[in-house]
Amino acid sequence: MRTVDIRRTFLNFFTDRDHQVVPSSSLVTDDPTMLFTTAGMVQFKPYFLRLSTPPATRLTSAQKCVRTVDIEGIGHTDRHTTFFEMLGNFSFGSYGPDEVVPWAYEFLTERLGLDPGRLWATVYRDDDETPARWQRIGIPPERIQRLGMADNYWSTGGPGPCGPCTEIFYDRGPEFGRDGGPAADPDRFLEVWNLVFMRHVRGEGGTDDDFPIVGDLPQACVESGLGVERAAVVLQDVPHIHRTDALLPVLSSVLGQASGSRTRSPELSARIVVDHVRAASFLLADGVLPGPDGRGYVLRRLVRRAVRHARLLGVESPVLADLADQVVDTHMESWPELSGHRALVRQAIAHEEEAFGRTLTHGTRLLDTAIRRARAESGTPEPSGPSGSLEPARTAGSSGRRPALSGRTAFELHDTYGFPVDLTVEVAAEAGLTVDTDRFAALMEHQRERARQARTSASGDVDVPYRALAERHGPTRFVGYDRHQADGTVLALVRDGRELAVATEGERCTLVLDRTPMYAESGGQVGDTGTIRVASGSGSPGPDGDTSLRVLDTRRGPGGLHVHEVEVVHGELRPGEPAQSTVDVRRRQATARSHSATHVLHAVLREHLGGHARQQGSLVAPGRLRFDVSHFAPLDPDQVRAVEDGVNQRLLADPEVRVWETSQAEARAAGAIALFGETYGEVVRVVDIGDFSRELCGGTHVGHASAAGPVRIVGESSVGAGVRRLEALTGVDALRYADHEHRLLEQIQDLLGGSGGSGRSGSGASGDRILDQLRRRLTDLADAERELGKRRRADLLAGADRLVSRRRDTASGGWLVASRVDEPGGVDAGGVDSRDVDLRELAQAVLERGPRDRPGGVVLARAYDGRAQLVLAVDPSSAGRGTAKELLTPAGRAIGGGAGGNGSFAHAGGRDVERLDTALALAADRLTEHLDATAGA
Repeated sequence: MRTVDIRRTFLNFFTDRDHQVVPSSSLVTDDPTMLFTTAGMVQFKPYFLRLSTPPATRLTSAQKCVRTVDIEGIGHTDRHTTFFEMLGNFSFGSYGPDEVVPWAYEFLTERLGLDPGRLWATVYRDDDETPARWQRIGIPPERIQRLGMADNYWSTGGPGPCGPCTEIFYDRGPEFGRDGGPAADPDRFLEVWNLVFMRHVRGEGGTDDDFPIVGDLPQACVESGLGVERAAVVLQDVPHIHRTDALLPVLSSVLGQASGSRTRSPELSARIVVDHVRAASFLLADGVLPGPDGRGYVLRRLVRRAVRHARLLGVESPVLADLADQVVDTHMESWPELSGHRALVRQAIAHEEEAFGRTLTHGTRLLDTAIRRARAESGTPEPSGPSGSLEPARTAGSSGRRPALSGRTAFELHDTYGFPVDLTVEVAAEAGLTVDTDRFAALMEHQRERARQARTSASGDVDVPYRALAERHGPTRFVGYDRHQADGTVLALVRDGRELAVATEGERCTLVLDRTPMYAESGGQVGDTGTIRVASGSGSPGPDGDTSLRVLDTRRGPGGLHVHEVEVVHGELRPGEPAQSTVDVRRRQATARSHSATHVLHAVLREHLGGHARQQGSLVAPGRLRFDVSHFAPLDPDQVRAVEDGVNQRLLADPEVRVWETSQAEARAAGAIALFGETYGEVVRVVDIGDFSRELCGGTHVGHASAAGPVRIVGESSVGAGVRRLEALTGVDALRYADHEHRLLEQIQDLLGGSGGSGRSGSGASGDRILDQLRRRLTDLADAERELGKRRRADLLAGADRLVSRRRDTASGGWLVASRVDEPGGVDAGGVDSRDVDLRELAQAVLERGPRDRPGGVVLARAYDGRAQLVLAVDPSSAGRGTAKELLTPAGRAIGGGAGGNGSFAHAGGRDVERLDTALALAADRLTEHLDATAGA
């Protein structure tokens, strides 16, 4: 049975039992406690916890999953892969163990046709009910084993829903391992199904075999799942997952390209390549791009391990992108999103392979040397067989304690050459060495601490007074979403890290209020500016009786404080005084336009580029925005124009911008986009724009999308590997930019002699006409420059001929030309201005036009722009290393300078123009001596 048929049969089986099919969620989960979707139940966690309501009480799905906790074990077992598919059926209070256990048995034995006599079951050690269920179905007691928490009490590996589970295993026979059931040999007894009775909540901490249970779920649920790849291993009767129908073509391709293998285990390395390329392809299709940390680093590590093992197989040329193509071909029937992202997958993997290939070559060479040195120092013999640190030798020292590679070596490989420390550890282990990772970590921390100290010494710890204020007063109350003016009280004035008793006219400081309408810079949006008025009861008021302040910026401080940077315009200010704050409304509105436009831009980019296009950073400012998006290739002008048109079409449709608050879990369940790495509270603010954009956002926005437009994209560039930056103008600024462009076209048309006038209708056609005119002018200019170049060359050769005609012979039969070219009789005698002559080009022409049957040389001089210039050229056949430079150096000194050049050509310059003739004669004499020596040799 093919993999796709297993999937289809499972979903149909549970659809017949009143389950609703739910599409797979992305591998990129919104759960902040997880990097990836690791199980079928992950997308249903809000339902298990009753944070939201499921669409039905019975659900079934085919879920993409990625687990990387045992990445080093990939290929060493028959059953593990990084990417895998889980077929699941779920109950939210609809049924329990009594129904689901018989269903699992029925599906395996009747729908898939597995031999009941080869099925085993494991149960949690304290579970007395489930063994009885298995026995009633037909599994005898001797094929039922009780195991501990690590094996039969399921959780996601961290806090969340959990519960006892029972697992079904298939006995593949004695050729795959020893007898004794699943507890004895998990390769022979292959786990194919896991049934979890989700009842409890796991807390923080603990170990896999002993973790805390902190409560019960609101209702008992069931999560039951079959591993597609493992079922395929059994049904297709193959030795391991990588030889099932979906992966065998890729494995065969890898093994077919292996040549000159440097590993004793080519099948192992081939499995790793296949596994990692498949996982990388799915991650890329779901929007993950290679990067230095988080999900991006996991992806980068997978590609790097695949590159290394391809090299172990003797595959030196780039191969992973072609393998990714095969992954797409063999999986797109079930996962069509792969086909839609084929180009991105290929390009991203090819780029990573090329970049890391260079690092691997250099780093491996250094690591080889370090490993040999560590072996020699410890007296450990070299492993037998193929040599090189790439070889998985897995050899230990004779004493049983493996020699260690120093942490300093690992640090230098990482810091200087970019060689990943996890790869250093892996390669060292394969060569029978450990790595002093504690020392490595200490060196890394020392480096980070030095960087922190450098930052602190440059700026000081300016947050100290604000932390104290936050502890005394709590966070600032922000009331600026629905008002632009608010009353509050001055809590503190701060300057240079100290609280002030008073701030007087003309002074600048920062001010903290208990309540403010001023938005503090965060989420990419700039802080508000405006004014603050204080009705002073003491001190010196301004001319209208109040103290007036200008707010220059508002930023976020520790503990939720809003820190206002202010300048006292009139009067003086003290803590404790009442204050009325007023936002610069025009600037706020311009910023709100940019922020709403940013959300629309994000949505349109995801439509045009794919789901991988996610925000990586932004700046939202009055009238302009900057948006960093994960994408692997530059956007060409047509793509930029299409994105800009898409944004403006969305804005012109004028959908409502709706802001609402809810729990974080509800927001995520509703599909709100959250930025990975951002910290959100339990209650979050959601911004909807029409039906196409939903994001968690704390910024300010317009009420309807049309108020944000128009948008004009004015820049597209790279800010790092896999990240593109778009810059755009919004609202009035976009209109001004368009007007400026129009006026530029008019000015260009005037310069071209057109009759453009100020007619603004048909500006597109007018621009096309101007472009045609400009192209014709540039073509004419290029033709004229080519013709001028020909004439200059002809004049130069004519001047060279005149100089050659005045050559003089040396005593031993050589010849030379020594002349100033800025005097009558030089090249300007033929109508060539010596200031336009390239002396080097002229000297080379003289050599080419002079006699070819004997050694010759040229020395030319001129005074130009207050400087003396000399060049000297000799026939390359008579030049030695440094000859021309050595011959010209005394002349260069004579004019107050020096000489530079090589064996056949040198140049010199200096300020002493009066001695130019002397220098020319000196150079000519040295050249004559050289030619005589060469001719007489």
